[in-house]
Amino acid sequence: MKIKEVTNYLEKLAPLQYAEDFDNVGLLVGSYDSEISGVLVTLDTLEETVDEAIEKNCNLIVSFHPIIFGGLKKLNGNNYVEHVVLKAIKNDIAIYATHTALDNSNYGVSAKMCEVLGLTNNKILIPKKGIIKKLTTYVPTENAITLREALFKVGAGNIGNYDNCSFNIEGNGTYRGNENSNPVIGEKGVLHTEKETQISIIFESKNENTILKALHENHPYEEVAYEIVETENIHQNIGMGMIGELPTEMEEKDFLLFLKQTMKTDCVRHSNFIDKKIKKVAVLGGSGSFAISNAKKAGADAYVSADFKYHEFFKAENSILLADIGHYESEQFTKNLLVDYLTKKFTNFAIILSEKSTNPIYYI
Repeated sequence: MKIKEVTNYLEKLAPLQYAEDFDNVGLLVGSYDSEISGVLVTLDTLEETVDEAIEKNCNLIVSFHPIIFGGLKKLNGNNYVEHVVLKAIKNDIAIYATHTALDNSNYGVSAKMCEVLGLTNNKILIPKKGIIKKLTTYVPTENAITLREALFKVGAGNIGNYDNCSFNIEGNGTYRGNENSNPVIGEKGVLHTEKETQISIIFESKNENTILKALHENHPYEEVAYEIVETENIHQNIGMGMIGELPTEMEEKDFLLFLKQTMKTDCVRHSNFIDKKIKKVAVLGGSGSFAISNAKKAGADAYVSADFKYHEFFKAENSILLADIGHYESEQFTKNLLVDYLTKKFTNFAIILSEKSTNPIYYI
């Protein structure tokens, strides 16, 4: 089995189109065509991670964080990133990263936090824009039903709780083919008018290639006229963070102690108590200070994330309990999520959870 089969399956969980523009996700080192001997799943890829992969006969590392984030201009082994990449290349080990693609997945990092904390009625905290696109095409009216059904079949026309969504306008299309044309309807060199239906249909960006393939395979014209635009619609099931509810409300101190134990952290930094019981909880793995206002707007009693700076705790404004549990701690269960996901699909080679802690922060 080739690496491409594993990465294709990973991208059903976390399509690369879900990643933020600043990110670097996908296969960072290695070839998609390499045969797999085993997969090591980790939060970060360090030299000791590559050593662990070698020891356990794994030639693919699936890492949450990308080891290559900015551009690499040289590979001289002058820093830890270059050391890792050089060692991986030397030992024919591929490295694949999911990062914000998995952050934005409805079954990703924040969903795993909700599961660990026992939250229910979970919803995306910050639904993502730029995921929904619109295809507009023009087809002879007698072929419109066939084309629409073909597009629906491959996932076009789905939005929220609805499917088979489209908008259709009938009108007249004109065209004239030159001497090299081969018109399906009409004659070359002769201006032709055809009763056509304009079909407008939305789709998720991850399905664009599949939808364009279906369009060309099911459209009768030699030359298919179409346009694709990005819409301003948000996708309610894709985005950063989640908000849910505890089974039973808790006193603030009890909630923080529960966080400390459940999220296996030695330290919880928090804002001032707000004299309010905690029931509705927002979560976001990793650096989540940018979403404080979103958590407040959503009516969360508490917001659990990481990497809050000094002045950002003031943003609580006595209306929400902010809890910084640590970057690694907020994302630590992500590798378990990935192992469970891959193990259900692949049984003919080892899917191994890394035993190494890659947390660079220690407490005393």
